Amino acid sequence: MSDLLNDAEFEMFRKVIYDESGITFSSTNRSILDSRIKEILRKKKIDAVEQYYKLILSDKEEMKAMLDSVTTNLTHFFRTQPHFDALINYVVPHLIEEKKKTGNTSIHVWSAGCSTGEEPYTIAMILKTILPAPFTFSITASDISLKSLMVGRQGFYADNRMDGVPPDYLAKYFTKTSGGYQVNKDLMDTIHFDYHNLKHDSGARNLDIIFCRNVLIYFDEAAQESVINRFWNSMGPHSYLFIGHSESLFGMKTQFQFLKTEWACLYQKNIN
Repeated sequence: MSDLLNDAEFEMFRKVIYDESGITFSSTNRSILDSRIKEILRKKKIDAVEQYYKLILSDKEEMKAMLDSVTTNLTHFFRTQPHFDALINYVVPHLIEEKKKTGNTSIHVWSAGCSTGEEPYTIAMILKTILPAPFTFSITASDISLKSLMVGRQGFYADNRMDGVPPDYLAKYFTKTSGGYQVNKDLMDTIHFDYHNLKHDSGARNLDIIFCRNVLIYFDEAAQESVINRFWNSMGPHSYLFIGHSESLFGMKTQFQFLKTEWACLYQKNIN
């Protein structure tokens, strides 16, 4: 049998994954879902697909574990450098100027779909380096993958994961240990790793910056629009949204403004 799931079973899992997370599986990426479900059944020693399906419907933790297993987590430090160049040279200077008008000296960032933590740690290193006193920052890093969040919380990365980290950042923000590097505590303390399903409102408000890169590609248009509009509601009056370089808000019913900087394209919420 070429596929583990027959058409009816594939449709069952496709629908429950979409309903629970907004993540879309179609015929083009069906083989990924097939292989992931097959691996779960093997590990759990469950023979019948129907038995496992009933299990995830009856057990919220099993549902979370299944969603974790079927998602893809690919990332690295300083991924898509032009985004971070725009953060350094455009976004942060403009935020500082706006915040000086109100006396607010804190910057709040959300790394949505943070995977194993390289993105939020990259942002934290940059902000720690360039923010002038008395400005402070905090980062919420969220993902639907509990396994990935555990890696981020531990802050340990193997030697082969450190490509792209500038030598001065490596020396300042990491400690070399056997087989890899440990993020220093003062940097770890700026980030709160938390489970979050983007299908739901995070409850956050007045965020200054959201990074949600290479996540929207897993959603269909309706789910994408819902996520983007929830981002709008969670952001402050002068704030910035980074999405993946291959992603776009073109054609969506959204109030975000497209922003082309010298370094990269992004989106802004600008309410006077």
